[in-house]
Parts: sequence; C-alpha cells; structure tokens
Amino acid sequence: MSDFRLKVFQSVAKNLSFTKASQELFISQPAITKHVQELETAYQTRLFDRQGSRISLTESGKLLLEHCERILEDYKRLEYEMHLLHNEYTGELKLGASTTIAQYVLPPLLGRFIGKFPQVNLSLLNGNSRAIELALQEHRIDLGLVEGVFRLPNLKYTTFLEDELVAVIRTNSKLPVGDEITPEELSVLPLVLRERGSGTLDVFERALQKHNIKLSSLHVLMYLGSTESIKLFLEHTDCLGIVSVRSITRELYSGALRVVEIKGMPMSRDFIFAQSQGQESGLAQVFMQFAMHHNSQL
Repeated sequence: MSDFRLKVFQSVAKNLSFTKASQELFISQPAITKHVQELETAYQTRLFDRQGSRISLTESGKLLLEHCERILEDYKRLEYEMHLLHNEYTGELKLGASTTIAQYVLPPLLGRFIGKFPQVNLSLLNGNSRAIELALQEHRIDLGLVEGVFRLPNLKYTTFLEDELVAVIRTNSKLPVGDEITPEELSVLPLVLRERGSGTLDVFERALQKHNIKLSSLHVLMYLGSTESIKLFLEHTDCLGIVSVRSITRELYSGALRVVEIKGMPMSRDFIFAQSQGQESGLAQVFMQFAMHHNSQL
C-alpha cells in the first residue's frame, strides 16, 4: 500500500547508488531513475548531487529521508495491525544476526518460524555484531541478534541464549598442548582469532583483561572473518583457535578437533536481541516470543 517511490528513494539514499538500489529492489536502473525523478518533480527540488559516478544527498534529500523512514515504518505497522485484526500474521521482517548466530543458531529456528507464519516475508542480514548494530541504527533491519559485550544507548537489548567460547586445536596437532593450559601460556602459543568488531573477539579480549593480558601481546597468526574459516584454518595449521562451543559439535564428534581448557578463564556470553528504542516492530516482537519459546531446543 505504501508509495513505492519512497522505498526506491530510501534504497538509493542508503546505498548512495542507483545500481545497488536496482539490485536490492529487483527492478531496472532506468526504473529507479524514473521514480527518483518523479519525486524531484513533485517536490520541485533535487534530492541528490551527482559528481561523476558518485552521488550524495542534498539537504532536501536528507529531509525527505528523515520523513521517509518514519512513513515507511508507519505503513509497515499499519499493515501488520490491520491483518492482526483477522488473526493473520503478514508483512516484512528484516532480521540481522552476527556470524556465529546466523550460522549455528538461527537456521532451525527460521525453518520453524516460516512453517508457522508462511505469510511473513523474512530476510536475514549476516555480519559481525557491530555491523548488525549499525544496520539497526540505520533502520536497515527490524531486529538484530548480536553477541559480545558492547552496548549502544539508543538500542534496546534482551537476553536470548547462553553461549560459551572454548579454545580448540586439531587432534593431531604437533603443538605440545595438553587438555589444559594456563592463561599465561596463551602468550607463547600461535593463535587464530575472529576479526575486530566480532562479538567473539570482544569476549575473548575481556577475559584476557581479567588476567592482565593484552591482546597485542599474543602471537596471532591470523584474524579471520568467520568461525568456519577458523575451523578450516585449524585443520591445516598447528595453532589454537577461540570459537563458540556451538560451532564445533561435528568436529568434536568426528575427532577432528579437541577442546583445550584455559584454567580459571571462563568465556561465557549471551546471545542478545537488539532493537531500536521506540521503533519496535510488531513482527519483531512475534519473532522474539517465538524464539524464546523454542530456545531450549537450540
């Protein structure tokens, strides 16, 4: 029901690219240009400054984007509440999840949710925890699932699920590492860790600080962008990795990897729902309640 031209404008404004907006909305680039030109004609103002192949928002464009986001959010809420009068759950729900959650927690939950609410148009953005929080701030998603210890004042956080980080090594590694090491021994062992901005690295760094160990003092061979990359790296390299225990179930069962306990250094954390304060989506609340009900099965 909402004015599609506003959706087009919002996509161009967020991506600062007609091409990316075309790909995001699955319509041709000339159609994108036509919709933007219609808005510019209607408001008798330029919405974008064009400098070669780059574009930027004019002051008029910034004002329209500010109103556009509120209008589209109101349309989304209206559609949800009107259908709810008939006990129908329909509409669009944009989720975002940090890498570990997206890979190892959400897939079975999403399958169950779609099975129960087939009329909900569900999408998932994957990135590290800070990227997901940024997407929430920019209103690109309705609900985020993040890990780690960072908190932003304009976001609302709700604990969802407990998790634990563990140190792992390949079973046939030549490193002289037993079943247990001390935190101090981490400084002499080669490590592979998640990248900056990931919740996994945040939690590991915080655990190190409790033992007065700086991340910069460790021998880190590689920082990698996903847990899967770390597991594959470990299979071919003699080093220690720090990953979620939820991510290595198959590798522990097959004997490819083994856990090395770090004595006196627990690395527990929570997986957390994050929402923009005051802009909680109705479908986001439905998904949260559904997830809470099924979290014992995860």
